[in-house]
Amino acid sequence: MKPVGWQAWLLTETPGGRAQARAGRWYRNLRRFARNPLAMSGLFVVLALIAVALAAPLLAPARAVVLQALPDRLLPPSLAHPFGTDELGRDLYARVVFGARITLSIVAMVALIVLPIGLGIGLPAGYFGGWIDLVLMRLTDIFLAFPRLILALAFAAALGPGIRNAVIAIALTAWPPYARLARAETLSLRAREFVLAAELQGASAWRILRTQILPLCLPSVIIRLTLDMAGIILTAAGLGFLGLGAQPPSPEWGAMVASGRDVLLDQWWVATIPGLAIFVVSLGFNLLGDGLREIFDPRAA
Repeated sequence: MKPVGWQAWLLTETPGGRAQARAGRWYRNLRRFARNPLAMSGLFVVLALIAVALAAPLLAPARAVVLQALPDRLLPPSLAHPFGTDELGRDLYARVVFGARITLSIVAMVALIVLPIGLGIGLPAGYFGGWIDLVLMRLTDIFLAFPRLILALAFAAALGPGIRNAVIAIALTAWPPYARLARAETLSLRAREFVLAAELQGASAWRILRTQILPLCLPSVIIRLTLDMAGIILTAAGLGFLGLGAQPPSPEWGAMVASGRDVLLDQWWVATIPGLAIFVVSLGFNLLGDGLREIFDPRAA
């Protein structure tokens, strides 16, 4: 069926301007994304996480997060407590809901730190080459030589427990792949005609990096970041499990799993419910990242 109206305007093969061409490209990408059920499932999970984090005070009473009612300890799931209670009688449903805020804040803060560091190292290394590339990439190789979780544990132990220190520890171990990716993208772009034309017009190297190369590198880096969100969440949960992340009584999912490990066989819900939350959110980010990669992959049909 031939598109009509605004769809015809978006899908035309002969756009009348840059804005129309850009709008048409985004519309085609959205249509391809919507036809991928797994990607849509991932988007739904991520949007649900954001909605739960923003609406946590409306979904659960804040006092139930830290309120201790010892007579109600280790109660199984019921109408009064949909996810049961923990070893101190705290409502697990309320703690999982408010724990979404901690998870989302950790993911957002790590992303805000990792992207500038990775791009700030990868773009100059790929564009200038020479000793700049040598120094920056050897620094990157040093961080890549250690397993990410082990290095994050070392940084977290040195900095001390807490959400802020956990974010710093995760960010310091997560940026090297983004620097590598940005460098590879820059190497493939620096000899292109539009970059050479900008150089002939007298544009500075930093202006070329900012206006010509950075916008073309961002899609690949953002897709990589989306795929890495699951690893970031698991690392944060691992630090919380070991007592190096959020501290009690903060309802961090990894710490909640750790608190329920001693009663896992008899009161399975204490550790299983937050563990399922970690699994579902990590899976959602993976599915979303796969969908975005399929859209922005130039080799995709």
